[in-house]
Amino acid sequence: MDQIKELKLRHLEQLAEYTDKLYKKPDLRNLFFELTSACNEHCFHCGSNCDVPQPDELTTEEFKTILDQVKEDFDIRGVYLCITGGEPLLRRDFFEIMNYAKSLGYRWGMTSNATLITKEVAHKLAEAGMRTISVSIDGLPETHDRLRGYKRGYELAMRGVQNLIDEGAFQSVQITTVFNHENIKELPELFEVMKGIDIDSWRVINLEPIGRALTRPELMCTPEDLKTLFDFIKQARKDGYPVEYGCEHYLGLDYEVEVREWYWLCNAGVYTASIMSNGDIGGCLDIERDPRTIQGNIRNDRFSDVWNNRFEIFRRDKSGDCSKCGECEHKRFCRGGAYHSWDYKNDEPLVCMKGILFE
Repeated sequence: MDQIKELKLRHLEQLAEYTDKLYKKPDLRNLFFELTSACNEHCFHCGSNCDVPQPDELTTEEFKTILDQVKEDFDIRGVYLCITGGEPLLRRDFFEIMNYAKSLGYRWGMTSNATLITKEVAHKLAEAGMRTISVSIDGLPETHDRLRGYKRGYELAMRGVQNLIDEGAFQSVQITTVFNHENIKELPELFEVMKGIDIDSWRVINLEPIGRALTRPELMCTPEDLKTLFDFIKQARKDGYPVEYGCEHYLGLDYEVEVREWYWLCNAGVYTASIMSNGDIGGCLDIERDPRTIQGNIRNDRFSDVWNNRFEIFRRDKSGDCSKCGECEHKRFCRGGAYHSWDYKNDEPLVCMKGILFE
């Protein structure tokens, strides 16, 4: 084994020991607010099946109450609010909620399709204290619009990105792209587009078998697609471009650290929690929503009580639940993989990079 892999193994072992401690003493760093399930796009890969607002969505005052309680119970200097949806800007009270968060001292960022971000909206986002934003671009114009079910979606999103850049008030303007078996062929050309925009980073992820994507199995990435994707990210980073892979999976010794800033760790329930538009409390918003993964509801529970006393499902090594994982030499580092790609009915991973990226 070469020296680099030996060093990676030492780092991974240190991370595994740290994770064991983190299960016992979690550290809330990212709190997601799903402001609404309403969306003006209809992305085939949406993990949350967003479309129209749910009838029981939290009110303005309920979101403000959560913000008050979290500030009372946590040191919010260490907690980052991550605002998402649906499309969060569709909420009429969006700026009321976010200006209130700013007044309390919260730091926050947002995930958006950017189609609604005019110059005026970009300025209002800056005034409300937004620091970071990730905008979804899923291919060249025709492909993007088809995959997201929205005519002129690409045009309006790129206009929104430019408005954000022109505002000049944000720490990071990021673009996120979900690659599948169809749009992977556009990877080189899309990379040239990204290099021509003054964004801070390009976050690249692969289609996952969750949400609406389950209806399009033919668009799942093949092993060859995934290898192409990871080799591209690895080379782009070597060349100095701010391209990074998302937090989806453990990738083995050839790719860990090479395609993102540090080693993989599923943040759900240890660093990250989410409050859904109906008040449900969970880990990551992409995780399947069922009685095992929903940990409470803010209409009945105080968030800090749930964070401190529940979340057991996310604070354990689930590889022991799966016979295949139990026999794997990487289980100490992978722990069964990401919680959003775990099959909670059969207790096994829906996605595993072993046999694709490593043996």
